[in-house]
Amino acid sequence: MRLKGIMDELREKCPWDRKQTLLSLRPQTIEELYELTDAITATDWSAIKEELGDLLLHILFYSRIGEEQGKFNITDVMQNVSEKLIFRHPHIYGDVVVNDEEDVKKNWEKLKLKEGKKSVLSGVPVSLPAVVKATRLQEKSKQVGFEWDNREQVWEKVDEEMIELREAVSANDQDRIEDEFGDVLFSLVNYARFLNIDAENSLERTNKKFIRRFTEMEQRALQEGKSLTDMTLQEMDAIWNSIKKQNTGT
Repeated sequence: MRLKGIMDELREKCPWDRKQTLLSLRPQTIEELYELTDAITATDWSAIKEELGDLLLHILFYSRIGEEQGKFNITDVMQNVSEKLIFRHPHIYGDVVVNDEEDVKKNWEKLKLKEGKKSVLSGVPVSLPAVVKATRLQEKSKQVGFEWDNREQVWEKVDEEMIELREAVSANDQDRIEDEFGDVLFSLVNYARFLNIDAENSLERTNKKFIRRFTEMEQRALQEGKSLTDMTLQEMDAIWNSIKKQNTGT
C-alpha cells in the first residue's frame, strides 16, 4: 500500500511526524471526523473523499505507533475487524436466519453481550455529543424490546415532558428545570427516530441555516448604513422575515 509506505517514511524522517503520540493525535482525529461529518451533511462528495483520506491516514498513523510499541500493526487491525464482522453476521457466514434489518440489529447486540459486554448500552462512547449519544442509547435499548409501538405514543411522551418542564419553570426550581429540559430533548430525539430522521444532522442543518440568515441580515443592515447593535429587535426581525421569505427551505 503506497499510503502506508509514505506514512512509514514520514514517521522516520519528518520531525513533526516523529514527535506525534496517541494523545497528541487524538484532538486532530476528532477534528478530522467532524470535517467529514460536515462534508456528509453538505453532500459534498469531493470533500467526503478528501476527509476519508485524512481519517485513513490517522488510522495508519495510530497503527504505526502501535507497531512501534509492539502492540499491533495495521494488518492486526484489519484482521481483528474482519473476524468481528464475520462473528457478528452469522446470517451471512453461518446458519442464522433473519427476516429484516431489525433482526440483524438484535442479533448484533446479543453477540456483543456474548463477547463480554455487561450491558447493551456499554458500547456507547462516554464522550459522544449529547444528541448523538441519546440516539445511540435509544437504538441500543430498542434491541431488547424497550421501545414504543408507534410515533403517536412517542409524541404523547413529548407532551408529558413539556408539561413537567412548564411545572418546573412555574416553580422556579432551576435544578429541576434543567432536568426536565433534558427529558424534553431526549423525548424529541426519540421522536426523530420514529420519523426516520437523524436528530443531530437535523439540528446541524438548522444551525447552518441560522448562520446563513444571520450573516445575510448583517450584510443587509450594512447596506442600509446600520449596525445590528444600533437596530431594534423589531427592525432586525423585519429583515429576518424578509430573508426567510426569499430563502424558504434554506
